[in-house]
Amino acid sequence: MVSPIVVMGVSGSGKSTVGAALAQRLRVPFADADDFHPAANIAKMTAGEPLNDDDRYPWLETIGEWLAGRQAGGVMSCSALKRKYRDQLRLHRADVEFLHLAGSQEVIGRRQASRPGHFMPAALLASQFDTLEPLQADERGVVINVDQDIDAIVQSYVAPGDSDAAGREQP
Repeated sequence: MVSPIVVMGVSGSGKSTVGAALAQRLRVPFADADDFHPAANIAKMTAGEPLNDDDRYPWLETIGEWLAGRQAGGVMSCSALKRKYRDQLRLHRADVEFLHLAGSQEVIGRRQASRPGHFMPAALLASQFDTLEPLQADERGVVINVDQDIDAIVQSYVAPGDSDAAGREQP
């Protein structure tokens, strides 16, 4: 059994882009947690309202079920901003590993501004940073700085000894 990977971070950090590239590199399935949101969650975010834990619980359960079904590995992009959200995912798959794409609010804000039409408005970025609880030392995962190109991020995750591992750190 191969551990699934959750690419996590605030909106605009590159979770979907990095997740898809990582899944392609590893030759495993990829899913974007945004595709698992019920219509009510999307409507709420589109209106500029942050989700609350009651909104997130069933969504995280669905994501956890997807992870549990990935016996040969898989990559999921999911914000997983709070420890309790990551704990909820681990209830479905204890061996899940997290790749936290980290960056400053300024860097992420620039990235968000370059993707018009996304249902998560840039105005909610501050609430995402306020909610973010970084990976803890007892959580399986790594933190990689997003202020580099996609290939460098994927390489740093897949083969840190083969790259300069720029921006890679343990939680």
